[in-house]
Amino acid sequence: MLGVLIVVLLVAAFWIGAALRDAQTAADDRQAALRAAGAHALHLLSVGYRSVDEDIERILDTSTGVARAEYARTAAELKRSTVKDKILQTGALRASGLVSLKGSTAQVMVVGDAVIRRDGGKDAPQERFYRWNMEVTKVGGSWLVSQAELVL
Repeated sequence: MLGVLIVVLLVAAFWIGAALRDAQTAADDRQAALRAAGAHALHLLSVGYRSVDEDIERILDTSTGVARAEYARTAAELKRSTVKDKILQTGALRASGLVSLKGSTAQVMVVGDAVIRRDGGKDAPQERFYRWNMEVTKVGGSWLVSQAELVL
């Protein structure tokens, strides 16, 4: 009788431990997906002519799939126009929220803004506001933005 009780308690402890580990993994994934989307948005919002190569590299490093292919395709034009116009764009992340998490894919809404100015320019800085719906995918243990769609 005591042996049966010990086995039942061990099975229950194992089951509860597995459930707790699963819950912690899901919580960790939610936070990691939010951090990844927020960091990627901040990289998109913060590009300057003095550091454009590093800025583009950060954008590419935090993306995968369709998003990365699109950024890679447009990187040369971004660099050309940023350097030509001596753009200094400083971004700020305002909010991010998890819409859904299914397996290794999450949908995240991200809000940010940027102040854009031309170095040496006489025009007043421009302020722009952005909202994205980002798909974030877990790739090799890292969460990367796989799609970023501007929301109007």
